[in-house]
Amino acid sequence: MKKTGFIAIVGRPNVGKSTLMNSILGEKVAIVSSKPQTTRNRITGIHTRGEEQFVFLDTPGMHSPKNTLGEYMVKEADSTMRDADAVVLVVDVTKDISTVEENVISYLKKSGIPALIAINKIDTCNREQIAETIKKYADKHSFEAFVPISARSGKNVGELLDECSKFLSESEWFFPDDMVTDQPERQIAAEIIREKILRTLNKEIPHGTAVVIEEFKDEGSLISIRAEIFCEKVSHKGIIVGKNGAALKLIGSYARDDLEKLFGTKVYLNLWVKVKENWRESARTVGNFGYRDEE
Repeated sequence: MKKTGFIAIVGRPNVGKSTLMNSILGEKVAIVSSKPQTTRNRITGIHTRGEEQFVFLDTPGMHSPKNTLGEYMVKEADSTMRDADAVVLVVDVTKDISTVEENVISYLKKSGIPALIAINKIDTCNREQIAETIKKYADKHSFEAFVPISARSGKNVGELLDECSKFLSESEWFFPDDMVTDQPERQIAAEIIREKILRTLNKEIPHGTAVVIEEFKDEGSLISIRAEIFCEKVSHKGIIVGKNGAALKLIGSYARDDLEKLFGTKVYLNLWVKVKENWRESARTVGNFGYRDEE
């Protein structure tokens, strides 16, 4: 009998939720960065194993919003938990319990939704730290399981799936067995480009950028993509472009490599940089850039 279930992956920013999602799927569907709040939209990842289909919902990191974009991200994470059959709370073994985890636990108690804890980054600690983390969270709530993992290396991710399988119920699958995400190709392309901006620019302007795909043509042997990168200040545009266009070329090169691996064909990537001052403060612009409240 086929089984399926929707499982929300939640936690504070930069705890490794997107890395875990990609590790489970064996493909990159969520962008990864060392910077917090990298994920902005809900990302759906589908993993089919035998008669089981797991539908994982990767969420933006929960935080205190500072602008309209931040408010959208927090609402998106909250909405995802309400839509899920179960929750995987990802915690960093090196961090203490914060208000983020406290808020998630409070929701779990009120809703009665089953949940487990994925204790991430175990390659950076010892057994005593893992045991201490388990005790801290066990004192707070009756979690179904505690699974120490390394999302980066994939250690114990299989064990995590085994525990998640207990949350599935008998049902026909919602997606074909060869499908790994429901994200449109345009959105995946935009997010990959944004990831390369975050990585290439390092600490310069981590969150004041958005990527909009203006053109996406699949000609079989070649995919042509025209993308516009929006930033908040003229000075930021200069940083993104770089001296003699060096930074933009590097961003394009890194993005093209990932896109060609993803789509399995040659990619022609045309990048443009534009200024849209304080766009993260504008509900209209945030919506135009693809961060829309569907409720």
